[in-house]
Amino acid sequence: MKNLKLVAIVFALVFATSCKKKKKEEVTETEVEEIVTEKSTEKKLTISLSPKSDSKVEGSVTFKEKDGIVSMTAKMTGLSEGEHAIHIHEKADCSSADGTSTGGHWNPTNQPHGKWKAETGYHKGDIGNFKVAADGEGIVTLTTDEWCIGCGDDTKDIIGKAIIVHQGTDDYTSQPSGAAGSRISCGGIIE
Repeated sequence: MKNLKLVAIVFALVFATSCKKKKKEEVTETEVEEIVTEKSTEKKLTISLSPKSDSKVEGSVTFKEKDGIVSMTAKMTGLSEGEHAIHIHEKADCSSADGTSTGGHWNPTNQPHGKWKAETGYHKGDIGNFKVAADGEGIVTLTTDEWCIGCGDDTKDIIGKAIIVHQGTDDYTSQPSGAAGSRISCGGIIE
């Protein structure tokens, strides 16, 4: 009889312990799914910029998208002191020595060229001008809901486009490109 009671107690302990473990595993799996789902809304893409038109301008551009907002940070070296323009162009083709293989400014909504967010219109690729100090380093940042990374919307998707850095400044009025001068650095926006 004592042996039967002992077997019953051992069986009850094993059963209770296995139920607790199973319950903990189920909670852990749910937590992991929530984390994975949350991270799937974030995208990050970094591209390299290469010299064009016999310049020494190189660098990188990082795009991050979260909750429908894209932030861009471009970091460049080898620039001459002063102001330069930076734009998104139509094609991720940096094969030509002068960067013209990228086509014109990315303008999927057929607007006139202008300053970013101008009431008179602007291209989705009209990022604008930035200042460079004597050290030749430049940094540009922009945050917008007008771009996306790989969403498939022809009016927002930056994949398949290119970043172009220009020798001169964008005057924001000359059509169709702001008379920003030669293309001195290029990077295809490719996943």
